[in-house]
Amino acid sequence: MYKIVKRIEISASHSLKTSYDSLCNQLHGHNWLITIHCQSKELDENGMVEDFSAIKSSIHRKLDHKYLNDVLPFNPTAENIAAWICEQIPTCYKVEVQESENNTAIYEKD
Repeated sequence: MYKIVKRIEISASHSLKTSYDSLCNQLHGHNWLITIHCQSKELDENGMVEDFSAIKSSIHRKLDHKYLNDVLPFNPTAENIAAWICEQIPTCYKVEVQESENNTAIYEKD
């Protein structure tokens, strides 16, 4: 099994919709650190699992310097963002979304 890890950083804002009173319901932003894990039993015709620059451009151009509530069709929690990113890349099996030094959400396919 071949595995690669791509780490990217995006700056983006969001506001959460929660069932409880939270400061996160207000507009705020993060410098998100996103770690994308991909795997494949076979390499492609270029000898890669995925092209690192293709991974970055596919996620970065959609999310960087954006208001995530306008871009994503769901409540933009770190957990939901991690799952969405994982679905964007065919070989992806795990995504970590760190919204601050002490807060990271991880989505991993079964």
